[in-house]
Amino acid sequence: MALAALSQLPDDLCKGLSGVFVDIDDTLTWKGELVPEAFAALHALREASIAVVPVTGRPGGWVDHVARTWPVAGVVGENGGLWFAMQGDRMVRRFAQSAEERSRNRERLTELAPLILQRVPGSALASDQSYRDLDLAIDFCEDVPRLDEAAVQQIVELFHHAGARCKVSSIHVNGWYGDFDKLTGCRRFAAEILGDDLDAMREHWLYVGDSPNDEPLFDYFPVSVGVANVAAFLDRMTHHPSHITLSPGGHGFAELAAHVLGRRSA
Repeated sequence: MALAALSQLPDDLCKGLSGVFVDIDDTLTWKGELVPEAFAALHALREASIAVVPVTGRPGGWVDHVARTWPVAGVVGENGGLWFAMQGDRMVRRFAQSAEERSRNRERLTELAPLILQRVPGSALASDQSYRDLDLAIDFCEDVPRLDEAAVQQIVELFHHAGARCKVSSIHVNGWYGDFDKLTGCRRFAAEILGDDLDAMREHWLYVGDSPNDEPLFDYFPVSVGVANVAAFLDRMTHHPSHITLSPGGHGFAELAAHVLGRRSA
């Protein structure tokens, strides 16, 4: 199925947009760096009273930093396992699991990690693993030479064999124990931080992403956008974004923001 261009985004959505959920890696960043025009776009959207909420597989330590220092309404991290936001001068932290559950699941993941690394030569713990609260991230191309698709699939199968859920991002395979994902994290963020029922509001929000772990949100939102590099993953995805940018990563996000803001002022 061909994805629609940004020029085909509904005008009523652009003019009535309440907020944007957006992935970070290879969606706000490109080639490992935060794209300057993407960061400027975050400021421009906030000034237009459009809430922006990054939704990422990155760890709680990153989420705390981004929620404190970026012009965002808050952040959903670890694939929906936690969500943090600044309220005034105070950080609010929420988790999908109790401290006791997190501790038990951490022990299981710690036991699983060496098995995966042994079975999949060339894989490694993600360099941000020590900052994680709920999941285990296996690096297949961020700080190690890129592994082939068979190796990535083997990591996925090892997680599943151990009874864990997992998702493949553009750089890691993230695995966890528990019933949460990016969509449930967004719902909880909307309810607990914004005081909104996302199911009732989803026609006034859109999602922006780039990889298979964004599928639940591409499927959920009536309008969603993939940055150009999502094209590399479409053949392994069941649920696609409805629209696509011309540019990759954060350049594509800036392209989307400029289009939305242009239509709002038209």
